[in-house]
Amino acid sequence: MKFFDFLCLCAFLVFCQLSFSNNDSIPTVSTINLEKTPYKSIHKFWLEIGKDAFNNPIKVPILIAKGKEDGKTLGLTAAIHGNELNGIPIIQSVFNNLDVSKLKGVIIAVPGLNSVAVFNNKRRFSDQVDLNRIFPGKKNGNTSQQIVYQIYHKIIKLFDFHIDMHTASFGRTNSMYVRADLRNNTLAMMSRLQNPDILLASKGNPSFGNSASQTLRATAMQQGIHSITVEYGNPQVYQPEMIKRGVQGIQNLLAWLNMTEESFSLSKNTIVCSKSNWIYTDKGGFLEIPVSLTQKIRKGQVIGILKDPFGAIIKKYIAPEDGIVIGKSTNPICFSGSRIIHLGILEK
Repeated sequence: MKFFDFLCLCAFLVFCQLSFSNNDSIPTVSTINLEKTPYKSIHKFWLEIGKDAFNNPIKVPILIAKGKEDGKTLGLTAAIHGNELNGIPIIQSVFNNLDVSKLKGVIIAVPGLNSVAVFNNKRRFSDQVDLNRIFPGKKNGNTSQQIVYQIYHKIIKLFDFHIDMHTASFGRTNSMYVRADLRNNTLAMMSRLQNPDILLASKGNPSFGNSASQTLRATAMQQGIHSITVEYGNPQVYQPEMIKRGVQGIQNLLAWLNMTEESFSLSKNTIVCSKSNWIYTDKGGFLEIPVSLTQKIRKGQVIGILKDPFGAIIKKYIAPEDGIVIGKSTNPICFSGSRIIHLGILEK
């Protein structure tokens, strides 16, 4: 072997060793122990929440910032749906800009809660179950139920305040909006501090009520955790403007909770909706939607035009009442029962 080739090989081996060392330097733990976490420091580790088919640990990334003294605990969870990614860089940016030496309390963040789905570019877990519909899970249940049980007991129960970070799903687009029980003053203020386009009054679990299977937010609220859901735009992308707004909203919340010494500001342009609903097609075809996100629309206004493959109009869909466009479909291919727009009804 030539001397130059030998040097190159040595350099490569050193690089590999450094790479593996950097990866191995982030430990894997089975529980989060806040009492033993040092003050004035940021910690990164992998939390085990199950086992895969090779009996290797299923892990989620955890970031913990523990401030100069005890106080409130704010939880940030991103990507419980694996295609909802904007929350991940929001969390990263919050931590990158955080002066932990001045922080009061604790921030626990999970930049990739459904790590299996994120890794596979999917929305749902490996067994095709929506994790955000089966909280609090079951200790001895099926695959997804056990994962959710671990998430709930190992992570969520540590929070005092919580933001669950979402986006639209495949084939849809969202404004930046918040779902929260606005009858609760704390939740209403947490929501307004995000300076969203729209505030949507939501008790927490319209689909499941107080049943044993429900959303993360509803389960957190039942445990006395102040929890809101924030929708940050579109799926499977990073949107710089949404990320910037998301970071500012969390920084506003930290200031309002007196966890930081910064000031906060509230937008005067946020629109409040008392309820909302999706409007669906009853026929199939190719869908055109002539309205935009956050556009206010009037009863009787055309919100969708359905055409056949030859361009002939099959049907025009109209708004059933006045409202605002919270979200809309982006997929022209339309079966009967496809979504058109998510219509918010303005608070009176």
